Amino acid sequence: MGFPVYDFRKDIKNVLVTPQIRSRFLKMEPGQSAQLHSHDLGHEIFLILDGHVEFEIDGETEELGPGQMCIALADQPHKVRVLGDEPMTMYLSVTPHIHPTHTPRNDDGERLPHNYAPSSAYDVEPNLQITLSELVTRHIHAAELLAELAKTCSTVQNEMGEQLLSEINEENKQDANELRKTMWESLYPVFKAVSELGENWNQLAPRIVE
Repeated sequence: MGFPVYDFRKDIKNVLVTPQIRSRFLKMEPGQSAQLHSHDLGHEIFLILDGHVEFEIDGETEELGPGQMCIALADQPHKVRVLGDEPMTMYLSVTPHIHPTHTPRNDDGERLPHNYAPSSAYDVEPNLQITLSELVTRHIHAAELLAELAKTCSTVQNEMGEQLLSEINEENKQDANELRKTMWESLYPVFKAVSELGENWNQLAPRIVE
């Protein structure tokens, strides 16, 4: 059995939802618009597949059609409005995807209270077999692990960085490569731990008030 293949003409849903990225096909009807908002952490990419839309990003407005793409960077207010008499379908991705995923803005662009959308808004079914208490405990453990790894990583980066500066000055590429390898091997677990913390947080945050 092969890997999943998604078709924007029928798979109007979130197709991948992880702390690193949320990606989906989205269909909007003529005249439909989305509220002005931003993302505290996420960059959002929009690729138009069918129809025409007007985007406002950080106060600037552009019209896009099929095959065109635009990007709203983290913390840039943006909104979209469908143009014409035909529906619009787009591919979009937000990376990273960490709750609260949206920060609504008023007409003046001022930040409003964060929007903690339920898991179902992203086509994710929460695992209700895991209690809220257990999710809190997991989240605390993930934060503690990240703190430990970050401390170790800081020590390694400082030590290897000092040596790397010497090697660069001496143009010793072989030793410099070994130092780079050691630096990465201490960075990699930190990024993995950040992902685990994000995964736990994305499970916990919506459940707190659900």
